[in-house]
This record gives sequence, structure tokens and C-alpha cells, in this order.
Amino acid sequence: MLTPFQYLLSGIYLTRYILYSRHELLLFEALQEGLEEEMERDIRVCVMGEDVGHYGGSYKVTKGLAKKFGDLRVLDTPIAENSFTGMGIGAAMTGLRPVVEGMNMGFLLLAFNQISNNCGMLHYTSGGQFTIPIVIRGPGGVGRQLGAEHSQRLESYFQSIPGIQMVACSTPYNAKGLMKAAIRSENPVILFEHVLLYNLKERIPDEDYICNLEEAEMVRPGEHVTILTYSRMRYHVMQAAKTLVNKGYDPEVIDIRSLKPFDLYTIGNSVKKTHRVLIVEECMRTGGIGASLIAAITENFNDYLDAPIMCLSSQDVPTPYAGTLEEVTVVQPAQIVTAVEQLCQ
Repeated sequence: MLTPFQYLLSGIYLTRYILYSRHELLLFEALQEGLEEEMERDIRVCVMGEDVGHYGGSYKVTKGLAKKFGDLRVLDTPIAENSFTGMGIGAAMTGLRPVVEGMNMGFLLLAFNQISNNCGMLHYTSGGQFTIPIVIRGPGGVGRQLGAEHSQRLESYFQSIPGIQMVACSTPYNAKGLMKAAIRSENPVILFEHVLLYNLKERIPDEDYICNLEEAEMVRPGEHVTILTYSRMRYHVMQAAKTLVNKGYDPEVIDIRSLKPFDLYTIGNSVKKTHRVLIVEECMRTGGIGASLIAAITENFNDYLDAPIMCLSSQDVPTPYAGTLEEVTVVQPAQIVTAVEQLCQ
């Protein structure tokens, strides 16, 4: 028979197990787990896209789902992005909660009409009679020698569409949390995944959780400069941060995650503290997410700035196939270090 002290001790260990029980997943596995859990929770959730069924998706995010849920809920489609995206929007209008996979985000340009004129507008143009609870997701960003057409950054293309929410995952933890939150949302959500982050590994909680679709993540608190970034560039920034700390700088790093709308509460509090802002993105410089961030910060927090906002973006050129040239077009950690040194002079 246990003594009172042993009962107390066992309770503490049980609580610690519940609070800290975790399992290790790659990022694509975290997306798959989040999607599978939502399909189990809600029979209205379905998946459609090219090779999402028995092949398991181009990056295996839908692996095993067709066998578990059947061909009607995990629907292989023809190579016709405009058709199956439009079908997904129609399914959402009738009460389903479809998840549409673009094999590559660049291919979704073929469905731009459906995403802009239907997905983003129908709730408004129907006078609120329809909601469009659809998730559009897939791999994008600059890979390793995938060529210009398969290295697209489409965040800037979609940000101007009224009625659309946009989020970008960067870790297995937020990939699963954002996937689940996007599926549960009543709004159309575009989930951007980076092709080079699918094999990132992290321990994530066993218990159910979601991430706020409109909330940024404080990656590293600091005092000297605010660095705003997202997706793959989070890791370039953190690599640069190590060098900056060794040089005596204390950067604050924020993964904005929500590309539309911006979390101006978190961003604003950081700007008020550091008074300097550096934006690091993989998106194109002209009309990119960084340009929108500069406008938002200038409009809302200009009086708190002690220096002009700096923005490091990809060059306005098609991504070269040659590896050395491809690297030059994307922001590198050394450039981030130099930019911070200039800002903090």
C-alpha cells in the first residue's frame, strides 16, 4: 500500500508525463498527422489533388489516408488545377471541408481565377449565404535546383485577394497546429509549405493542439533590433543570430507565420522595444510580403522607429537552375549580419 508521500510523488510523475509526453516527427509527417486527426474528428473533411490518393502525395503528406478513409474522401484528380480547385470550392459551399493540394504551388496559378473570383469573394457576393471553409496547401519556395517554374514564391500573388487568409509553417509543431486550425476555420486559408523544410525533425506534443492562424511566434527575444521573417528564412535568420550574439548584438526574432492578416500586436510591441526593424523573406522584393510589412509598420508604428526599415528579399529574377546562381538570388545569413550591423550603427 502506497504512503501519502508516494501517492503525491506518483501524481507528480503522472502530471509531468501528461504535460511533457511528446513524439518525434518530420514536418511532412506532422502535416499528415494533423490532417488525419481532423479527418477522424470531422467526416466532412476530405482531400483532393493530383496523386494525393494511393501514391500519398508528391511529398507524402497524404500517405496512407486513401487506404484508411477511402477514395471518396481522398480523391485523386486529373492534372487540371482550375477544375479540382473549383470543385473544392463548390464542395465547401455545400458544407464539406475540403483540403486541396497543389502538387507545386506554382501550378496553382492555373487556378488563380477560382481562388480569387470564387474562393475569396463568394461569402461576400452571396450576402453571407455561403461560407468557404477550404484549405489550399502545397510545397513552394526555392528548392535545390528545381528550376524557375518549380521555385515560385506565390505569397505576394495571393495576398491582395480579399477574403483569403494566408499562413506559412516553419516547424513540425506549427505545421500540424496550423493545418488543424486551417481545416477548422470558416474562412478559406492558403497554407504555404516550403519544399526544403519537409524533413525537419522535432518533438511535438501527444495531446491535441492548434495554432492561432493570426498569431506570430516569438522565436528569440532581444533588445537591439526586430527581425521579422517566416518559412525557410527563419533558419537563415537564426544562423545569423548566432554570429550577431557573438558580436555583441541582441536581435529579437519573430516568425510572423500569419502572412494575412499580420499580427500587428506582436510586431508592434517588438518595434516599440527595439526601435529598429529588419525584414528577411524569400519572396520577391517588388510587391512582396516585406513591402506590405513595411507599409503596415510605417502606418502604425513610425513614431517608434529610430532608423529606416530594412528589407532583405530575393532578387527580382527567375530562379536560376545552376546551384551557385540560385544561392545568390536568395538571402544568405552573412547578408543578415551585415544588415543588422548597419541598422545598429
